Amino acid sequence: MFDATFWVAVSFVIFFAALVYLKVPQNVNSLLSKMIIDIKNEIDESEKLRSESKKLLDDAQNKLNSAEQEKKKIIDQANIETEKLIKDMSEKFSKSAEIKKNLANIKISQMKDAAIKNIKDTSISIAIDAVKETLSTSMDKSKLDTLFEKNLEEAKVELKKVNS
Repeated sequence: MFDATFWVAVSFVIFFAALVYLKVPQNVNSLLSKMIIDIKNEIDESEKLRSESKKLLDDAQNKLNSAEQEKKKIIDQANIETEKLIKDMSEKFSKSAEIKKNLANIKISQMKDAAIKNIKDTSISIAIDAVKETLSTSMDKSKLDTLFEKNLEEAKVELKKVNS
């Protein structure tokens, strides 16, 4: 009556009816849809993370560039200040050397003036002594005293003029 092919066909129809009755295709479809949605969500999340990472990388690069520029500014400013300090120190050294040179010249001039005064004083003293000696041997005592007093007063006046 019925052959094996018939029973295979009937069992095949019953199998598919049982699958539809148990909602297996719907469950497989909903499971696949859920997996597709999960994969889309993961892709969207990874895109979001990638864009955030790119933004963070750009921010870090900007900060690095800013720090590099700031470093360059600081180095340039330090070089300018160093050159200014060197220039100022050179000027101060030159001024100090000039002041010391002027003081040395003043001291030399003072010593020269003192030596000339000393020589003048000594030569005047020698001249007075020589005149005294000459007068004392060639004149009498009263004329000599009068002449000596007169010459002594003139010498004092001349010395006061020279000293002032």
